[in-house]
Amino acid sequence: MEIFSSYNVIIGISLTIILSFIFNGVAKKTNVPAVLLLIILGIILQYILKGFGADPNQFLSMLEVLGIVGLIMIVLEAALELKLKSDKLMPILKSMAIALIGLVASTFIAAVILKALVKGMTMQSAWLYATPLSILSSAIIIPSVSSLKEAKKEFHIYESTFSDILGIMLFYFLTGRLNPAEDSGVGGFFLNLILTIIISLVASYAIILIFQKIKSQVKLFLLIAVLLLLYALGKKMHLSSLIIILIFGLVIANMKLFFQGQLKQYLDFEKAKSIYHELHVITAETAFVVRTLFFVIFGITIVLSSLLSLKVTLISILILISIYAIRYGLLRLFMGKDIFPQLFIAPRGLITVLLFYAIPAEATIEGFEPGILLFVIIGTSLVMTGGMIRDKKMNPEALEEGIDTPEDTLEETEYFINNTTDLSDIDDSIAPDAHETE
Repeated sequence: MEIFSSYNVIIGISLTIILSFIFNGVAKKTNVPAVLLLIILGIILQYILKGFGADPNQFLSMLEVLGIVGLIMIVLEAALELKLKSDKLMPILKSMAIALIGLVASTFIAAVILKALVKGMTMQSAWLYATPLSILSSAIIIPSVSSLKEAKKEFHIYESTFSDILGIMLFYFLTGRLNPAEDSGVGGFFLNLILTIIISLVASYAIILIFQKIKSQVKLFLLIAVLLLLYALGKKMHLSSLIIILIFGLVIANMKLFFQGQLKQYLDFEKAKSIYHELHVITAETAFVVRTLFFVIFGITIVLSSLLSLKVTLISILILISIYAIRYGLLRLFMGKDIFPQLFIAPRGLITVLLFYAIPAEATIEGFEPGILLFVIIGTSLVMTGGMIRDKKMNPEALEEGIDTPEDTLEETEYFINNTTDLSDIDDSIAPDAHETE
Protein backbone atom coordinates (compact mmCIF):
# COMPACT_ATOMS: atom_id res chain seq x y z
CA MET A 1 0.00 0.00 0.00
CA GLU A 2 1.33 3.42 -0.93
CA ILE A 3 1.27 5.36 2.34
CA PHE A 4 1.56 8.77 0.65
CA SER A 5 -1.31 8.31 -1.80
CA SER A 6 -3.55 11.35 -2.35
CA TYR A 7 -6.44 10.03 -0.24
CA ASN A 8 -4.14 8.95 2.60
CA VAL A 9 -2.60 12.43 2.72
CA ILE A 10 -6.07 14.05 2.80
CA ILE A 11 -7.19 11.67 5.57
CA GLY A 12 -3.99 12.30 7.54
CA ILE A 13 -4.22 16.11 7.33
CA SER A 14 -7.95 16.09 8.15
CA LEU A 15 -7.49 13.87 11.22
CA THR A 16 -4.54 16.01 12.36
CA ILE A 17 -6.61 19.23 12.21
CA ILE A 18 -9.52 17.54 14.04
CA LEU A 19 -7.16 16.28 16.76
CA SER A 20 -5.59 19.74 17.02
CA PHE A 21 -9.05 21.21 17.66
CA ILE A 22 -9.57 18.62 20.41
CA PHE A 23 -6.12 19.41 21.83
CA ASN A 24 -7.13 23.08 22.11
CA GLY A 25 -10.11 22.04 24.22
CA VAL A 26 -7.85 19.85 26.37
CA ALA A 27 -5.39 22.74 26.73
CA LYS A 28 -8.11 25.07 28.05
CA LYS A 29 -9.17 22.49 30.65
CA THR A 30 -5.71 21.35 31.75
CA ASN A 31 -3.35 24.21 30.73
CA VAL A 32 -1.15 21.66 28.94
CA PRO A 33 -0.04 23.58 25.79
CA ALA A 34 -1.72 22.23 22.66
CA VAL A 35 1.63 22.57 20.90
CA LEU A 36 3.17 19.99 23.24
CA LEU A 37 0.36 17.56 22.38
CA LEU A 38 0.93 18.20 18.67
CA ILE A 39 4.64 17.41 19.01
CA ILE A 40 3.79 14.17 20.83
CA LEU A 41 1.33 13.33 18.04
CA GLY A 42 4.12 13.93 15.52
CA ILE A 43 6.47 11.60 17.42
CA ILE A 44 3.79 8.86 17.39
CA LEU A 45 3.28 9.37 13.65
CA GLN A 46 7.06 9.13 13.17
CA TYR A 47 7.06 5.56 14.46
CA ILE A 48 3.94 4.68 12.46
CA LEU A 49 5.62 5.95 9.28
CA LYS A 50 8.80 4.03 10.07
CA GLY A 51 6.64 0.93 10.54
CA PHE A 52 5.40 1.34 6.97
CA GLY A 53 8.96 1.86 5.71
CA ALA A 54 8.62 5.63 5.08
CA ASP A 55 11.43 8.10 5.77
CA PRO A 56 10.32 10.89 8.18
CA ASN A 57 13.21 13.11 7.03
CA GLN A 58 11.43 13.78 3.73
CA PHE A 59 9.16 16.14 5.69
CA LEU A 60 12.07 18.45 6.57
CA SER A 61 11.69 20.48 3.36
CA MET A 62 8.12 21.37 4.38
CA LEU A 63 9.12 22.77 7.78
CA GLU A 64 10.70 25.98 6.48
CA VAL A 65 7.76 26.98 4.27
CA LEU A 66 5.20 26.14 6.96
CA GLY A 67 7.31 27.97 9.53
CA ILE A 68 7.54 31.16 7.46
CA VAL A 69 3.81 31.24 6.65
CA GLY A 70 2.96 30.35 10.25
CA LEU A 71 5.23 33.09 11.56
CA ILE A 72 3.58 35.70 9.31
CA MET A 73 0.08 34.61 10.32
CA ILE A 74 0.92 34.51 14.03
CA VAL A 75 2.50 37.98 14.06
CA LEU A 76 -0.40 39.38 12.00
CA GLU A 77 -2.88 37.73 14.36
CA ALA A 78 -1.09 39.27 17.35
CA ALA A 79 -0.87 42.73 15.72
CA LEU A 80 -4.61 42.71 15.04
CA GLU A 81 -5.12 42.30 18.80
CA LEU A 82 -2.95 45.26 19.82
CA LYS A 83 -4.82 48.42 20.80
CA LEU A 84 -2.67 51.57 20.60
CA LYS A 85 -4.13 53.89 23.22
CA SER A 86 -2.52 56.32 25.62
CA ASP A 87 -3.30 54.11 28.62
CA LYS A 88 -1.56 51.18 26.86
CA LEU A 89 1.72 53.07 26.32
CA MET A 90 3.39 52.01 29.58
CA PRO A 91 2.41 48.30 29.26
CA ILE A 92 3.72 48.29 25.69
CA LEU A 93 7.03 49.96 26.67
CA LYS A 94 7.46 47.61 29.66
CA SER A 95 6.78 44.58 27.47
CA MET A 96 9.25 45.80 24.85
CA ALA A 97 11.94 46.46 27.47
CA ILE A 98 11.49 43.01 29.05
CA ALA A 99 11.52 41.34 25.63
CA LEU A 100 14.63 43.21 24.44
CA ILE A 101 16.71 42.91 27.62
CA GLY A 102 15.62 39.31 28.12
CA LEU A 103 16.54 38.43 24.55
CA VAL A 104 20.01 39.98 24.70
CA ALA A 105 20.83 38.68 28.19
CA SER A 106 19.56 35.15 27.47
CA THR A 107 21.45 35.04 24.18
CA PHE A 108 24.68 36.17 25.82
CA ILE A 109 24.51 33.62 28.66
CA ALA A 110 23.47 30.80 26.30
CA ALA A 111 26.35 31.76 23.97
CA VAL A 112 28.84 31.57 26.85
CA ILE A 113 27.50 28.12 27.81
CA LEU A 114 27.65 26.84 24.21
CA LYS A 115 31.17 28.19 23.62
CA ALA A 116 32.41 26.54 26.80
CA LEU A 117 30.80 23.13 26.25
CA VAL A 118 30.47 22.62 22.48
CA LYS A 119 33.63 21.65 20.61
CA GLY A 120 34.59 23.98 17.75
CA MET A 121 32.20 26.74 18.82
CA THR A 122 33.51 30.30 18.44
CA MET A 123 31.83 33.22 20.23
CA GLN A 124 30.39 34.48 16.94
CA SER A 125 28.84 31.13 16.05
CA ALA A 126 27.75 30.68 19.69
CA TRP A 127 25.73 33.91 19.49
CA LEU A 128 24.15 32.67 16.26
CA TYR A 129 23.13 29.32 17.79
CA ALA A 130 22.04 30.94 21.07
CA THR A 131 19.67 33.46 19.46
CA PRO A 132 16.95 30.95 18.41
CA LEU A 133 17.09 29.44 21.91
CA SER A 134 16.40 32.86 23.45
CA ILE A 135 13.27 33.87 21.50
CA LEU A 136 9.84 33.47 23.09
CA SER A 137 7.32 31.54 21.01
CA SER A 138 4.21 33.59 20.29
CA ALA A 139 2.88 30.48 18.49
CA ILE A 140 2.65 28.77 21.89
CA ILE A 141 2.04 31.77 24.15
CA ILE A 142 -0.82 33.55 22.36
CA PRO A 143 -3.25 30.59 22.29
CA SER A 144 -2.18 29.49 25.79
CA VAL A 145 -2.83 32.72 27.74
CA SER A 146 -6.46 33.25 26.70
CA SER A 147 -7.68 32.30 30.19
CA LEU A 148 -5.54 34.89 32.00
CA LYS A 149 -6.72 38.29 33.18
CA GLU A 150 -6.80 40.88 30.42
CA ALA A 151 -3.76 42.83 31.64
CA LYS A 152 -1.57 39.72 31.89
CA LYS A 153 -2.84 38.39 28.57
CA GLU A 154 -1.99 41.68 26.83
CA PHE A 155 1.49 41.66 28.43
CA HIS A 156 2.22 38.22 26.98
CA ILE A 157 0.88 39.18 23.53
CA TYR A 158 3.07 42.31 23.48
CA GLU A 159 6.15 40.59 24.93
CA SER A 160 6.07 37.51 22.70
CA THR A 161 5.43 39.58 19.57
CA PHE A 162 8.32 41.93 20.34
CA SER A 163 10.54 38.95 21.20
CA ASP A 164 9.75 37.34 17.83
CA ILE A 165 10.52 40.47 15.85
CA LEU A 166 13.59 41.57 17.80
CA GLY A 167 14.95 38.02 17.86
CA ILE A 168 14.63 37.61 14.11
CA MET A 169 16.27 41.01 13.57
CA LEU A 170 19.16 40.00 15.86
CA PHE A 171 19.56 36.65 14.08
CA TYR A 172 19.78 38.18 10.61
CA PHE A 173 22.06 40.96 11.90
CA LEU A 174 24.42 38.21 13.15
CA THR A 175 24.22 36.23 9.91
CA GLY A 176 24.99 39.41 7.97
CA ARG A 177 28.19 39.83 9.95
CA LEU A 178 29.43 36.42 8.75
CA ASN A 179 30.24 38.01 5.38
CA PRO A 180 32.39 41.15 5.86
CA ALA A 181 31.66 42.26 2.27
CA GLU A 182 27.92 42.45 3.02
CA ASP A 183 28.16 43.61 6.64
CA SER A 184 26.84 47.18 6.85
CA GLY A 185 27.54 47.50 10.58
CA VAL A 186 25.24 48.86 13.31
CA GLY A 187 24.60 52.12 11.41
CA GLY A 188 23.52 50.26 8.30
CA PHE A 189 21.34 48.00 10.41
CA PHE A 190 19.40 50.92 11.90
CA LEU A 191 19.17 52.61 8.49
CA ASN A 192 17.68 49.37 7.18
CA LEU A 193 15.21 49.38 10.09
CA ILE A 194 14.07 52.96 9.41
CA LEU A 195 13.69 52.20 5.69
CA THR A 196 11.61 49.12 6.54
CA ILE A 197 9.29 51.14 8.79
CA ILE A 198 8.76 53.80 6.09
CA ILE A 199 8.03 51.17 3.42
CA SER A 200 5.71 49.37 5.86
CA LEU A 201 3.65 52.49 6.58
CA VAL A 202 3.35 53.43 2.91
CA ALA A 203 2.38 49.86 1.96
CA SER A 204 -0.15 49.64 4.82
CA TYR A 205 -1.95 52.85 3.83
CA ALA A 206 -1.94 51.83 0.16
CA ILE A 207 -3.33 48.34 0.86
CA ILE A 208 -6.18 49.64 3.04
CA LEU A 209 -7.17 52.41 0.59
CA ILE A 210 -7.07 50.05 -2.41
CA PHE A 211 -8.80 47.07 -0.80
CA GLN A 212 -11.68 49.13 0.58
CA LYS A 213 -12.62 49.85 -3.05
CA ILE A 214 -12.56 46.20 -4.19
CA LYS A 215 -16.10 44.86 -4.40
CA SER A 216 -15.25 41.20 -4.97
CA GLN A 217 -16.22 38.76 -2.21
CA VAL A 218 -12.94 36.84 -2.54
CA LYS A 219 -10.43 39.55 -1.69
CA LEU A 220 -9.12 38.35 1.69
CA PHE A 221 -6.81 35.67 0.35
CA LEU A 222 -5.70 38.25 -2.22
CA LEU A 223 -4.80 40.51 0.70
CA ILE A 224 -2.88 37.70 2.41
CA ALA A 225 -1.10 36.95 -0.89
CA VAL A 226 -0.03 40.61 -1.09
CA LEU A 227 1.33 40.46 2.47
CA LEU A 228 3.22 37.22 1.75
CA LEU A 229 4.63 38.82 -1.41
CA LEU A 230 5.76 41.92 0.50
CA TYR A 231 7.39 39.71 3.14
CA ALA A 232 9.27 37.63 0.56
CA LEU A 233 10.35 40.70 -1.46
CA GLY A 234 11.48 42.38 1.75
CA LYS A 235 13.65 39.36 2.54
CA LYS A 236 15.17 39.52 -0.95
CA MET A 237 15.99 43.19 -0.28
CA HIS A 238 17.47 42.29 3.14
CA LEU A 239 14.79 44.26 5.00
CA SER A 240 13.29 43.32 8.39
CA SER A 241 10.21 41.92 6.68
CA LEU A 242 8.32 40.91 9.80
CA ILE A 243 7.98 44.62 10.66
CA ILE A 244 5.94 45.06 7.46
CA ILE A 245 3.44 42.50 8.75
CA LEU A 246 3.38 43.98 12.26
CA ILE A 247 2.85 47.56 11.11
CA PHE A 248 0.11 46.58 8.66
CA GLY A 249 -1.71 44.77 11.47
CA LEU A 250 -1.33 47.77 13.78
CA VAL A 251 -2.56 50.24 11.14
CA ILE A 252 -5.70 48.28 10.22
CA ALA A 253 -6.47 47.49 13.88
CA ASN A 254 -6.11 51.15 14.89
CA MET A 255 -7.42 52.96 11.80
CA LYS A 256 -8.85 55.95 13.67
CA LEU A 257 -5.40 56.64 15.10
CA PHE A 258 -3.54 56.38 11.77
CA PHE A 259 -6.15 58.04 9.55
CA GLN A 260 -6.45 61.55 10.94
CA GLY A 261 -6.56 65.03 9.42
CA GLN A 262 -6.55 65.02 5.62
CA LEU A 263 -6.12 61.24 5.46
CA LYS A 264 -9.48 60.70 7.19
CA GLN A 265 -11.44 61.80 4.10
CA TYR A 266 -9.95 58.97 2.03
CA LEU A 267 -11.00 56.24 4.46
CA ASP A 268 -14.36 54.49 4.14
CA PHE A 269 -14.40 53.39 7.76
CA GLU A 270 -17.29 50.92 7.49
CA LYS A 271 -15.75 49.04 4.56
CA ALA A 272 -12.30 49.08 6.11
CA LYS A 273 -13.73 47.86 9.42
CA SER A 274 -15.42 44.99 7.59
CA ILE A 275 -12.06 44.02 6.04
CA TYR A 276 -10.50 44.11 9.51
CA HIS A 277 -13.08 41.77 11.06
CA GLU A 278 -12.96 39.29 8.18
CA LEU A 279 -9.14 39.40 8.13
CA HIS A 280 -9.09 38.75 11.87
CA VAL A 281 -11.14 35.57 11.43
CA ILE A 282 -9.26 34.21 8.43
CA THR A 283 -5.86 35.00 9.99
CA ALA A 284 -6.74 33.14 13.17
CA GLU A 285 -8.04 30.14 11.17
CA THR A 286 -4.98 30.05 8.89
CA ALA A 287 -2.57 30.43 11.82
CA PHE A 288 -4.30 27.52 13.56
CA VAL A 289 -3.94 25.19 10.56
CA VAL A 290 -0.34 26.15 9.75
CA ARG A 291 0.71 25.97 13.42
CA THR A 292 -0.90 22.52 13.67
CA LEU A 293 0.90 21.12 10.63
CA PHE A 294 4.23 22.71 11.58
CA PHE A 295 4.45 21.21 15.06
CA VAL A 296 3.19 17.78 13.97
CA ILE A 297 5.81 17.67 11.20
CA PHE A 298 8.42 18.88 13.69
CA GLY A 299 7.46 15.94 15.90
CA ILE A 300 7.77 13.58 12.93
CA THR A 301 11.33 14.76 12.21
CA ILE A 302 12.58 14.73 15.83
CA VAL A 303 15.49 12.40 16.62
CA LEU A 304 14.63 11.27 20.16
CA SER A 305 17.94 9.47 20.66
CA SER A 306 19.69 12.86 20.81
CA LEU A 307 18.01 13.47 24.18
CA LEU A 308 19.91 10.58 25.76
CA SER A 309 23.27 12.37 25.68
CA LEU A 310 24.53 13.58 29.08
CA LYS A 311 26.22 16.52 27.36
CA VAL A 312 22.94 17.58 25.74
CA THR A 313 21.18 17.31 29.11
CA LEU A 314 23.85 19.37 30.91
CA ILE A 315 23.91 22.17 28.30
CA SER A 316 20.10 22.27 28.09
CA ILE A 317 19.61 22.42 31.87
CA LEU A 318 22.16 25.24 32.19
CA ILE A 319 20.36 27.19 29.44
CA LEU A 320 16.98 26.59 31.11
CA ILE A 321 18.30 27.81 34.47
CA SER A 322 19.68 30.96 32.82
CA ILE A 323 16.37 31.62 31.03
CA TYR A 324 14.30 31.63 34.23
CA ALA A 325 16.93 33.38 36.38
CA ILE A 326 17.10 36.28 33.90
CA ARG A 327 13.31 36.33 33.55
CA TYR A 328 12.82 36.41 37.31
CA GLY A 329 15.15 39.39 37.68
CA LEU A 330 13.52 41.33 34.83
CA LEU A 331 9.95 40.71 35.98
CA ARG A 332 10.76 41.73 39.56
CA LEU A 333 12.45 44.88 38.26
CA PHE A 334 9.66 45.94 35.88
CA MET A 335 6.53 44.28 37.31
CA GLY A 336 7.11 44.13 41.07
CA LYS A 337 5.89 41.13 43.07
CA ASP A 338 3.00 40.08 40.81
CA ILE A 339 5.06 37.90 38.47
CA PHE A 340 3.08 34.66 38.46
CA PRO A 341 2.38 32.89 36.17
CA GLN A 342 4.36 35.26 33.88
CA LEU A 343 7.65 33.89 35.23
CA PHE A 344 6.85 30.43 33.88
CA ILE A 345 5.47 31.53 30.50
CA ALA A 346 8.65 31.59 28.40
CA PRO A 347 8.31 28.71 25.91
CA ARG A 348 10.46 28.26 22.82
CA GLY A 349 8.90 26.89 19.65
CA LEU A 350 8.22 27.71 16.01
CA ILE A 351 10.76 30.51 15.54
CA THR A 352 13.42 28.56 17.43
CA VAL A 353 13.08 25.68 14.98
CA LEU A 354 12.75 27.95 11.94
CA LEU A 355 15.87 29.99 12.70
CA PHE A 356 17.89 26.90 13.61
CA TYR A 357 17.33 25.54 10.10
CA ALA A 358 18.19 28.99 8.69
CA ILE A 359 21.74 29.00 10.12
CA PRO A 360 24.07 29.42 7.10
CA ALA A 361 26.20 26.45 6.06
CA GLU A 362 29.43 28.40 6.71
CA ALA A 363 28.40 28.89 10.37
CA THR A 364 27.33 25.27 10.99
CA ILE A 365 29.11 23.58 13.92
CA GLU A 366 29.19 19.79 13.75
CA GLY A 367 29.59 19.50 17.52
CA PHE A 368 26.21 21.12 18.20
CA GLU A 369 23.57 18.51 19.03
CA PRO A 370 20.03 19.27 17.75
CA GLY A 371 18.81 17.53 20.89
CA ILE A 372 19.61 20.76 22.78
CA LEU A 373 16.95 22.47 20.69
CA LEU A 374 14.37 19.79 21.44
CA PHE A 375 15.27 19.65 25.14
CA VAL A 376 14.85 23.42 25.59
CA ILE A 377 11.54 23.49 23.65
CA ILE A 378 10.04 20.62 25.64
CA GLY A 379 11.55 21.86 28.92
CA THR A 380 10.14 25.39 28.62
CA SER A 381 6.75 23.99 27.56
CA LEU A 382 6.62 21.70 30.60
CA VAL A 383 7.63 24.55 32.95
CA MET A 384 4.88 26.69 31.41
CA THR A 385 2.37 23.86 31.88
CA GLY A 386 3.31 23.45 35.55
CA GLY A 387 3.16 27.20 36.15
CA MET A 388 -0.25 27.60 34.52
CA ILE A 389 -1.71 24.64 36.44
CA ARG A 390 -0.29 25.99 39.72
CA ASP A 391 -1.71 29.44 39.07
CA LYS A 392 -5.11 28.06 38.10
CA LYS A 393 -5.33 26.17 41.41
CA MET A 394 -4.32 29.25 43.40
CA ASN A 395 -6.48 31.78 41.50
CA PRO A 396 -9.40 29.86 39.95
CA GLU A 397 -11.83 32.79 40.05
CA ALA A 398 -9.44 35.22 38.33
CA LEU A 399 -8.52 32.75 35.60
CA GLU A 400 -11.97 31.46 34.74
CA GLU A 401 -12.48 32.39 31.10
CA GLY A 402 -10.11 35.33 31.51
CA ILE A 403 -12.55 37.27 33.70
CA ASP A 404 -11.00 40.22 35.52
CA THR A 405 -11.19 40.42 39.29
CA PRO A 406 -13.71 42.87 40.84
CA GLU A 407 -10.84 45.28 41.57
CA ASP A 408 -9.80 45.25 37.89
CA THR A 409 -13.38 45.84 36.74
CA LEU A 410 -13.84 48.75 39.20
CA GLU A 411 -10.59 50.39 38.02
CA GLU A 412 -11.61 50.03 34.35
CA THR A 413 -15.08 51.47 35.06
CA GLU A 414 -13.65 54.46 36.94
CA TYR A 415 -11.15 55.10 34.13
CA PHE A 416 -13.89 54.95 31.48
CA ILE A 417 -16.18 57.35 33.42
CA ASN A 418 -13.38 59.79 34.16
CA ASN A 419 -12.16 59.83 30.56
CA THR A 420 -15.49 59.82 28.67
CA THR A 421 -16.75 63.39 28.33
CA ASP A 422 -19.04 63.02 25.36
CA LEU A 423 -21.30 60.38 23.84
CA SER A 424 -19.16 60.50 20.68
CA ASP A 425 -16.26 59.19 22.75
CA ILE A 426 -18.23 56.03 23.38
CA ASP A 427 -18.77 55.56 19.66
CA ASP A 428 -15.08 56.19 18.97
CA SER A 429 -14.10 53.53 21.48
CA ILE A 430 -15.93 50.85 19.56
CA ALA A 431 -14.07 48.44 17.20
CA PRO A 432 -11.98 47.88 15.29
CA ASP A 433 -9.54 48.70 18.06
CA ALA A 434 -11.91 47.62 20.82
CA HIS A 435 -12.86 44.37 19.06
CA GLU A 436 -16.61 44.10 18.72
CA THR A 437 -18.11 40.73 19.51
CA GLU A 438 -18.87 39.00 16.26
